[in-house]
Amino acid sequence: MSWERDTFGRWLHDLQKLSSLIPDTSIFTISDLEQRALALLNGRRRASRPNTEPAKSIPELSRMPSLDGGSDLKGTPSILGMKHWLDELGHSAASINNLNIIHVAGTKGKGSTCAFIDSILRAHGRRTGYPQKVGLYTSPHLIYPEERIRINFEPLPKDLFAKYIFEVDDLLSRSGPHDFAKRPRYLQLFALLAFHTFISEGVDAAIFETHHGGEYDSTNVIEKPIITAITTLGLDHVKQLGSSIESIAWHKAGIFKSGALAFSAPQETTAAEVLRKRASDKGVSLQFVDPDPSLPANVVQLKPDVQRTNCSVALATVRSFLDQKDNKSRSRLSSSDILQGISQFSWPGRFQLVIDNQFQWFLDSAHNEMSVSIAAEWFLETSKMQTITSPVARILIFSLITDQRDAAAVFERLATSLASSEIQHAIFTTYERDQDSESKNNPQPKILGTPSRDQQVYATIWRRAQPDTSISFEPTIQGALALARKLGEDHGSVQTLITGSQHLVGGALSLLQTMETRETGNETEI
Repeated sequence: MSWERDTFGRWLHDLQKLSSLIPDTSIFTISDLEQRALALLNGRRRASRPNTEPAKSIPELSRMPSLDGGSDLKGTPSILGMKHWLDELGHSAASINNLNIIHVAGTKGKGSTCAFIDSILRAHGRRTGYPQKVGLYTSPHLIYPEERIRINFEPLPKDLFAKYIFEVDDLLSRSGPHDFAKRPRYLQLFALLAFHTFISEGVDAAIFETHHGGEYDSTNVIEKPIITAITTLGLDHVKQLGSSIESIAWHKAGIFKSGALAFSAPQETTAAEVLRKRASDKGVSLQFVDPDPSLPANVVQLKPDVQRTNCSVALATVRSFLDQKDNKSRSRLSSSDILQGISQFSWPGRFQLVIDNQFQWFLDSAHNEMSVSIAAEWFLETSKMQTITSPVARILIFSLITDQRDAAAVFERLATSLASSEIQHAIFTTYERDQDSESKNNPQPKILGTPSRDQQVYATIWRRAQPDTSISFEPTIQGALALARKLGEDHGSVQTLITGSQHLVGGALSLLQTMETRETGNETEI
């Protein structure tokens, strides 16, 4: 029986135990229990980001050097409290280390690199028997929260997800009442949940993606990873990590640990120098990984070229991991493992194509200047490779609502990168999925009576770059998709790029997936 199917029986077995954690459990469905579990998680969200300086007495902060464009940390670093809370859950440093962790940080490509590592390990495990269970922790989720915690790439089933949330909450509550500031925050609690789940499920290997940063990230409680990896670095989360590439690199390299090999994607010179210096200070062997020439050519899973870079870092990481850990089969990674791992690779919401008759939806959650350039390049290249029927309508759907980066600069880069796209229609929307949704991540009113200030700025930028384009504003993602369909109904083919925030892409993908779909790699046919 598969791991996924077996969980239902385990849920029934654990229901009696669960009833001691929640009064009147018998009157709830699994959906009810999941909603209660999610309420516990969401209750740990801060109302706003802190704006006070961290306490001078925090010893961890003494490690941070003074750099031009250095970070301006506010509040309490996320790593503080993690060891204590893990102790409360009954998990020692040794039990964390026994998960055989691959720890990944970076600015772009973290999720894809983690997914490639996961996929190649699973392919090897099917052939050799090791590893049999691979845990994967990433963030944020695209559609459902349980996507963040996966075993053998399957998101944790809703029943098991709820069970472990209640267990973690119960164990953390036993030490007595705490005020909000002394309990784990949302991302800290999710990381604790991932550690607890992977230990409880007995995974053979676990891949952890940092939330952002590295040095002070809550996942950096990991003391002895097997491998660490850094993906492509760039400027993002500058309020927390700094406005210089040197500061960004310093924070990301915080995951380097003595005794664990480190791999990195190729970096610009200043970033590479910081990574080398931090690796040397920690006694870590650091290898920069160039694109692997043995990777297959012209496969959709390795397009655009950044995916070839991400896969190369993943491949080097897996080879080194297996050299150290695969004591059972003594079998090295084979070419068939690699090809199978690439063939089955999927990372929804990144460079994903959904095909619905004449409608071709190109989805990529690109939300900084580096990523929108790549999203535009991918759209321009991939759209030309598709079978189309004239006349062709090309449409852009975009939304980015943030105070963490310069949204106007991000969209300016996108507009410039799409100069040759021949897009005829631009639709600016929000994060609201539909008329009935209420997004906790959307700081705007639920239904916009007029375009927001950001949307007006985007429209001005787009008119300047593409003066012949029609521009529309839609208050919901569902409305944006419906308008795209209406605009393209008289065309033989409709190619729509949906990009910006992951909240937009996740909402759009969930709506597109309400119809029966068939996926091939990162392509989906409806």
